[in-house]
Amino acid sequence: MATGICEKCAQLLKDFVAYVKRLSSELVQKITECIKNLSRCSCLRRKRATVASYISEQHERQAARALLNHLDTVDYPLPVALLEPYTALLLSNDMEVQRITTLSLVHLLVKNKVSKEQVIETGMLMPLLEMLQSGDPTVQCNSCQCIASLASSDSNREAIVSAEGVIPLLVLAKSYDPRVQQNAVCALLNLTQSERTMGVLCQEGAIPVLALLLQSSNYEVQFYSCSALSNIATVPGHHPKMLGIGDRFLLKSLLTLMSSSVQKNASQACRCLQILSGNVVTQEQLMYLNCVLPLKALLCSATPPLTESAIALLSELATHQPNREGLVNEGLVQVIGQLLLCHRSSSIINHSVVTITNLSSTSEGQQAVMDSECVTGLLKALVSSVTSEETVLCVTSCLHHLTSWDLLQSHLATNITPEHVSSLVKFSAQMDNLELSYRSASIISKLKMNEHVIQLLTPHYAAISEYLLMYLKNQEVRFQQLSIVTLCNLKKDREFSVLMIGSVLEKQLKRVHAQTEQTRQLLQAIQMPPSS
Repeated sequence: MATGICEKCAQLLKDFVAYVKRLSSELVQKITECIKNLSRCSCLRRKRATVASYISEQHERQAARALLNHLDTVDYPLPVALLEPYTALLLSNDMEVQRITTLSLVHLLVKNKVSKEQVIETGMLMPLLEMLQSGDPTVQCNSCQCIASLASSDSNREAIVSAEGVIPLLVLAKSYDPRVQQNAVCALLNLTQSERTMGVLCQEGAIPVLALLLQSSNYEVQFYSCSALSNIATVPGHHPKMLGIGDRFLLKSLLTLMSSSVQKNASQACRCLQILSGNVVTQEQLMYLNCVLPLKALLCSATPPLTESAIALLSELATHQPNREGLVNEGLVQVIGQLLLCHRSSSIINHSVVTITNLSSTSEGQQAVMDSECVTGLLKALVSSVTSEETVLCVTSCLHHLTSWDLLQSHLATNITPEHVSSLVKFSAQMDNLELSYRSASIISKLKMNEHVIQLLTPHYAAISEYLLMYLKNQEVRFQQLSIVTLCNLKKDREFSVLMIGSVLEKQLKRVHAQTEQTRQLLQAIQMPPSS
């Protein structure tokens, strides 16, 4: 054949198409043999700028399409043998074949029709990385998406980094093609999932690139870059590089992103700032940059994920003593009170509890708690059927803290209801959770015994007496002391004093008194100077 491909190759292609159509059991073997034989034949050398060369390229494209279209229709995970043609096709010099092959591989990876580890094992990684530097945007886009998908596996991340795949991805993260850029940044995000590969990224200069991408007009690029920075921020050793970008660039960009109309981006920006706020200097800079304004807006959002991210950041800021006055003055205690009334999320409640505890450390904070719905919200969370035991422990811890202030003791006594008292009594008797038991009983012990409180406690005197008896028998001194303090408070009610007369509780109290007196005398004897 003077102007066409050789007869041998023509027959091979004809046989190959027939096998694909019939889906014969010998398909895999024929595909492999066909591709190998085609690649060896001199008639397919691209450098021959002849009509024969053009025809051979057309046949190669047709063969690639036929093969890949068939493989895309296979429902089950492909065996390793079927991946061999992919490796050969990725090495093709024909741009169209590269486009077809990389797109097909993207589909297989997205649909989980092929094992990501097997793609690496069959030698496809290096051709894919080389294609990142292709002059064709489609090939770059597809190969980038393949790398991003492969990077979701620990072992594959190591392989990509070892094959020097970081620099090409960082270059494409600056691409003017939005598809290429988005897939490149997604790949970088996946490489931050492992601490070692994350470290390589940072060494290669990923932090300033990702920081700049926070200002991208592409919302997905913003999200991927912010998520990557959040992962990097979990390693404190990277904070100097992150915060060292001139004029607080990263913090300003994250604060701007907090106001994004795209909720997941605003939430992720909050998360990144919260992680970085473990650093006191960062907190001071955030307060200087007036972070409270966007933070307050997110706290008032009706979207739980946004609120959760915002309250987590506020909780972190409230741990730093110098920030508390400013946070109280900005009305954030009132905002938290409303949150507790509206949200039942354990995360929101837990962070709110920590924030209230910290902000109430000053007289201004205590007054703010009184003027807000915080106590009402805490009591509501206490009796909610969806509140977990861990969250109940946090709530009782906060109430226990608040009742250490005289001002708030009266406030609590005014707001407490029969349902709240029933729950506190029940928790006080749960000795399988000592902290919950202790904190609940401590709250009861500090209730102001006014007419309202006495009326609420009276139906529970028998149950209260039972757990106080357990406390007196407990080996921990703090439980014995709490029992005595509670008895002193309850005896302000004449009815309880009458119930105490001749009771088992009274007898146990006398035993504790006798033991204490004996201990006192022994200690006194030890401390007496020896007689001359």
